[in-house]
Amino acid sequence: MDFLYAIFMGIIQGLTEFLPVSSSGHLAIFQHIFGLKADTGVLFEALLHLGTLAAVCLVFWKDVKNLVVHGLGLIGDACLYAWQWVMCKVQHRPFKRRRLVNNAYRKFALLIIVTSIPTAIIGFALKGVINAASSVLVIPGICLVVTAIILLLVDGRPGGKKKVKAATYGNAAVIGIAQGIATLPGISRSGSTIAACLFLGMDRSFAVRYSFLASVPAIVGANLLEIGGIIGQPVSATLIASYIVGMLVAAVVGYICIKVMINIVKKSRYQYFAYYCAIIGIISIIAYFFFNK
Repeated sequence: MDFLYAIFMGIIQGLTEFLPVSSSGHLAIFQHIFGLKADTGVLFEALLHLGTLAAVCLVFWKDVKNLVVHGLGLIGDACLYAWQWVMCKVQHRPFKRRRLVNNAYRKFALLIIVTSIPTAIIGFALKGVINAASSVLVIPGICLVVTAIILLLVDGRPGGKKKVKAATYGNAAVIGIAQGIATLPGISRSGSTIAACLFLGMDRSFAVRYSFLASVPAIVGANLLEIGGIIGQPVSATLIASYIVGMLVAAVVGYICIKVMINIVKKSRYQYFAYYCAIIGIISIIAYFFFNK
């Protein structure tokens, strides 16, 4: 792998991961139409995702820090709470109940945990389907048209007033389902999760925060599943250098795209991405039937 290819892949990863155009859909389409090599290596793919993860953490650093601190605090208190309950039952003592979710960040952390559960279940269940769908050009094409429809439906929709306090765990589960379905090539993760947030009546600024912060456990989880393929993988110093360049490019481009998306959501300008997805999707569908005559 040369440096230009690593830079190209970093740009593609940073652009399509956060703009509502589907990174997996574009990779599948490029593979079929332009002969782009899809197998870039597990380590390189992991580093590209690490770059986009870094972009999220940089833009939402305060949120990420507080979510980690309060999330770990919530888990620790829940374990202690459970232990005290068991001991009270064993010793036949009265148990004093107390509220564990006692601030906004603890609730936000729990909302993201709830969102991550259906995402993980759907992603794991659809793993074989996703691989098969990526190998047939018409599937990403159809999914991109679906993404375009979702974006058009949400474009111009007035934002709600829900933020952390008003959001329910049922809302979180629905967003998790949307994020899980977005593992299909051509369905935009950011587009579907932000759309789900807006349809559920969430505030526009909170919707984009929720969408990108919910991507953190999804990215980490996906990389952990692939860690077995990284261990013991022989990599030359030159290859490592190109991998790092690709990761840094993905981080920089991803950072810019997140900032762009924040403004897009505030101003409700999804239609341009909808038109783009529709055009690419229709071209892919036509190409599939043309090349498979």
